Amino acid sequence: MKKTVYFISALFAGAGVFIYSLVSLPPSSPDMHVNVFLHLPQNHVSDSIQDSCRFFFINYLEFPETKPNDAIISHSGYSFLYNDAHKQSDWVAYLLTSERLNNPATSRPKNKKFTIDKAVSTGTAAHDDYTNSKFDRGHLAPCADMLWSEIAMNESFFMSNVSPQTPEFNQQTWEKLEELVRHWAKQYDTLYIATGPLLHEELPFLIDVVTEPKFAPKKNVSVPEYFYKVILNYTSQDIKGIGFIMPNIDGMGKSIDTVKKYAVSIDSVEKFTGINFFYQLTPAQQECAEKTFDVSKWDWK
Repeated sequence: MKKTVYFISALFAGAGVFIYSLVSLPPSSPDMHVNVFLHLPQNHVSDSIQDSCRFFFINYLEFPETKPNDAIISHSGYSFLYNDAHKQSDWVAYLLTSERLNNPATSRPKNKKFTIDKAVSTGTAAHDDYTNSKFDRGHLAPCADMLWSEIAMNESFFMSNVSPQTPEFNQQTWEKLEELVRHWAKQYDTLYIATGPLLHEELPFLIDVVTEPKFAPKKNVSVPEYFYKVILNYTSQDIKGIGFIMPNIDGMGKSIDTVKKYAVSIDSVEKFTGINFFYQLTPAQQECAEKTFDVSKWDWK
């Protein structure tokens, strides 16, 4: 009889561990190549936590709030919401940690070609759609943030992770911001990041700026006027957030002072884009991390 009781107890305990492992598996796990989320799990928060900025574990914290029919696609290193009308993503979200940055499994290849993302059922733009348009294929989730896994690095070259960026903006100002974010991840251990273009109906298309008809893109890829990035440092030691809104233009340079000039609160980015970032935070936590921001809390050196 005792053996039977012990066996049943062990069985339930094992099942509990298995279920918890499934629930807590993050979308950025290298074991999850492609996943589609139509409804995100909700985290239940006690009334005592609601009124404080205390840390508690939140699944999929990097995901912005979505509508019921929105399909979030997740690759190994990032997740995104694709906008077929503009042939690019509304946002790309991912987790960046110091451990991932300090333990690269691969390096960025030279002259790697971008590829279509077969996970997008409506089809993405192709590498050649940008040819001769005078716009770079700009990463949203940077390749340098994905070097912890060869799979994640290769998936960062999917066209779902690309938007048209002017050459100097992509290679100077935007790149400097990406470098700064990696510096912060090493400093603060864990960052939750969402980034993307500001998309609306009045934007021009790449086909409008191609100089030679033979290079005309097959897809109507919109050319954004602005790009944004929001960063949340959410650990048991600290909760703070910062956002950036940058014009997609050349000539801004690559200095930290330039990047710092475009720093805003996450709440400002939400009003600018209409996207509700880090919506699973409690009202008190949102007050701490989104409503206001203090540049002195971030290391700019």
